[in-house]
Amino acid sequence: MNISADVAAQRPFVSPRPHVRRQKSVRAPWRSLPKARRVKNEPIIAAESVEGYSAVFNPGVIVQDGTYHLFARGIRSGYRRNEVEVGGARFLDYVSDVLVFVSTDGVDYQFQQVLARSSDDWIHAVEDPRVQRVRSAGVDHLLMTYTNLPHPSTGGPWRVGAHRLTFAGDRFELDHSSGCVFGPDGVHDKDGVVFNLRDGKVALMHRVHPNIQVAVFDDLEHLWSADAVYWQAHMNDLDHHTIIVASSRVSGVGAGAPPVATDDGLLLFYHERSTTGIYTMNAALLDHDTARVISVLPEPVLVPELPWELEGDVDDVVFVGGAVARADGTIYLTYGAADRSVGAAVIDTDELLAALLALR
Repeated sequence: MNISADVAAQRPFVSPRPHVRRQKSVRAPWRSLPKARRVKNEPIIAAESVEGYSAVFNPGVIVQDGTYHLFARGIRSGYRRNEVEVGGARFLDYVSDVLVFVSTDGVDYQFQQVLARSSDDWIHAVEDPRVQRVRSAGVDHLLMTYTNLPHPSTGGPWRVGAHRLTFAGDRFELDHSSGCVFGPDGVHDKDGVVFNLRDGKVALMHRVHPNIQVAVFDDLEHLWSADAVYWQAHMNDLDHHTIIVASSRVSGVGAGAPPVATDDGLLLFYHERSTTGIYTMNAALLDHDTARVISVLPEPVLVPELPWELEGDVDDVVFVGGAVARADGTIYLTYGAADRSVGAAVIDTDELLAALLALR
C-alpha cells in the first residue's frame, strides 16, 4: 500500500471480528503450569550501581553479536517521595534516563553508557524502554520503544515513543532524527512494542487502560506516518483492536517484551496489575497472522517473592520488559523489581508452548 496515496491508506487494519480473550481465574487442565526460574536470587543490576543514579529498573534486552545489551530505566539521584500533595505524583524530582548494560552470559552485567538523557528540550522523561528487531521493506531495523512522559506542568498524557537505533563497534546509538510518538492524540497510551506478523506487516501492541490493543501497519513507514485519521478510526473501534481484557481481579494489563516467534505462534510475556497492586509476569500465545490470542496461561509465570521484589519504591512488582530465545531451548526474561532493581529469569520454551497449546 502506498501510504501517501490517500486517506484510505491511513485506515486501520481490519480483520474478521474475533473473540476477545478475557483473563480467566480458573486453573488450566494442564496439571503442572510452567514457571520462570530466576537466574540468581539477587538482582542482576542493583539500585545505585551507576554513579548519579538511584533506582535502575524496567529493562528491555537484545542480543547483538553474542552480547546481551540491557536497556534499563535509570532514575537520577536526588528524588524523594511526595509527602505533601495528596493524589499527586508519588515522587518529586523523578527523572528517567535510559542506561545500557552489557553481559556475555546474561547474569553478570557491566554498565556501558547513558543512551538517552531526558531533557525539557527533548523528552521530559524516557521510561520503560523495550528493544526490538523489526523487518520492513526487506530490511531489518533496530528500534527502541518507550513511554514518553511530558512535563507534569503541561497536563499532557504519557504516550508511546520510539527511536531507531544504529549499532557500531560494541554499542548502540540513538538516531535522534527518527524520534516519533505513536497513538491517538490526547489519550494516555503506553507499553508499546513493535513486531512482525507472518505476512511481513508491522504491528504495534499498546495499552489504552486497562486492556492490551494491537494496531497493524503495512510497514514501519506507515507506522511512523499514521495520522489523526488513522488513530481516530482505531479508537472508534477500540474493542475490535483489543486482544487481552483485564479480568475482574485485575486492574490493568500491559505488553511487556516484544513477542518471541515460534513455529506455533508468538509468545507474549506481559504484566498484570492486581486490584491489590501486585504486578506479575504472565504469558499468552498469539496467532502469527493476526496477533489475536490463541490461549493465555491462567496463572502467572513469575510473581514477586524475594525481598527486593517485595519491597522498593513500589512494592510487589515484577515488570517484564525483555525476552530473548536462546539456543538451549529457554527464553531469557528481564524484569524490573519493585521499581528499584533488575532481575532475570528463564523459562523452558517447549514446556510453555505445550501448556498454552493445551488451553486452545
